[in-house]
Amino acid sequence: MSLAQIKNLNRRLINISIEASNELSRTCGNELWREFGFDAFDGLEDPAQRARANYYYGQLQTARELQEAFG
Repeated sequence: MSLAQIKNLNRRLINISIEASNELSRTCGNELWREFGFDAFDGLEDPAQRARANYYYGQLQTARELQEAFG
């Protein structure tokens, strides 16, 4: 990959991370998920909200792993 492609990929990963974090905060109603991760989602009573939180948490983790790989 060229340097420009890596920079563009990194920008996209940052945007995905920001979007996922915002959606997680909105879904959970607070920022506790940052500290507790999946454990914070277990407290959600609505199965749809729990599924949404798990989806966005997966996106966030994937984006972080890719950012680490491309450092």
